[in-house]
Amino acid sequence: MTPNTDTNDTLFARAQRVIPGGVNSPVRAFKAVGGTPRFVKRAQGAYFWDVEGTRYIDYIGSWGPMILGHGHHAVVQAVQQAVLEGFSYGAPTEREVELAEAILRLVPSMDMVRLVSSGTEAAMSAIRLARGATGRHKLIKFEGCYHGHADALLVKAGSGLATFGNPTSAGVPPEVVQHTLVLEYNNVEQLEQAFAMHGKELACVIIEPIAGNMNFVRASVAFMQRCRELCTEYGALLAFDEVMTGCRVAPGSAQSVYARHIPGFEPDMTIMGKVIGGGMPLAAFGAKRAVMEQLAPLGPVYQAGTLSGNPVATACGLATLAEISKPGFFENLARKSGALVAGLTQAAREAGVPLCGDSEGGMFGFFLLEQLPQNYGQVMRSDSARFNKLFHGMLSHGVYFAPALYEAGFVSAAHSDADIEETIAAARAVFKTL
Repeated sequence: MTPNTDTNDTLFARAQRVIPGGVNSPVRAFKAVGGTPRFVKRAQGAYFWDVEGTRYIDYIGSWGPMILGHGHHAVVQAVQQAVLEGFSYGAPTEREVELAEAILRLVPSMDMVRLVSSGTEAAMSAIRLARGATGRHKLIKFEGCYHGHADALLVKAGSGLATFGNPTSAGVPPEVVQHTLVLEYNNVEQLEQAFAMHGKELACVIIEPIAGNMNFVRASVAFMQRCRELCTEYGALLAFDEVMTGCRVAPGSAQSVYARHIPGFEPDMTIMGKVIGGGMPLAAFGAKRAVMEQLAPLGPVYQAGTLSGNPVATACGLATLAEISKPGFFENLARKSGALVAGLTQAAREAGVPLCGDSEGGMFGFFLLEQLPQNYGQVMRSDSARFNKLFHGMLSHGVYFAPALYEAGFVSAAHSDADIEETIAAARAVFKTL
């Protein structure tokens, strides 16, 4: 057998001939940071190896799902058994019911949940349901929050508060986003003005409670409380996009973090993905029974999917949720994430490089700034050229952070204290070169 002589460079060249940009999701192309993407050959635990045999400590974890690390034995066993029973049926299975029950136990703000195959599909369907349930058309989203690539959500801020958004992608007609109002994250005054102007027309407010697509930015408690109060007052639904944060920042997801500070707090709708599928294509959206019963086949809001509740994906998700539900799991995960951020911050300080960071559960982020940003505009002030040097420096030391300034990072249960220490030691060396 002829040995495989492909390198990252040769594979990227091949890929660009047959796949737009050489990748099947844009951030993978390294366009933001420059250089050649790493083509992964295999992964295990906290590491992956590229086609050239180089090992990396992995802090993207498939962009969040791999909370147990790669190739966890219990998950692999569950998936192997499911595969032997069949790939897909297009008919109900017991595991769909079991997974729905498991999700509802962890996130009790929902009475019912519908399984789908991607976060984009879940967010798109949740907004359709919110519109159908309220009989309203308009929605609020926030600049810097990403809810998938559905047309109505690919939108940037308009020219003023009274105007609605403008498309951020070719192929999205302006009339498709005419009902989408884009506001500044963590801006209470702007939120109140928007409700005063449009509150009776709003179907929902959709928000990432901890934004993971402008790196790692929390909604303040005061801002989140005002979101809840205004949605209740005007009859709009508060939709939490927890595709990243769901069962990642806490067993009860980000909404349970806010409930510690806001008595009785819960969103009206929840959108989930990533961890609940354990790395398989699986996502979900849910709400109280009265809202969810508006979905077909019970109600007039249509949604369907051939692979929804796929038997292999549900087996993977169930095994993952069983592991993260064990005592002490999240405490240990949070300790490691906190240690990583603290170590990076200290290493930067020693080198005279401005850096701040934050973490919750197994999710973290850092910025080349003196203070943690509160919105997308502040995130944009970060030094992108310096970040690119940092990224490639860490890559040369075998540490794989997200290849973009605006993406959060993820720690898994498989990351050891030694992995964290190795990462901090690498950062200490790289910061001295910035």
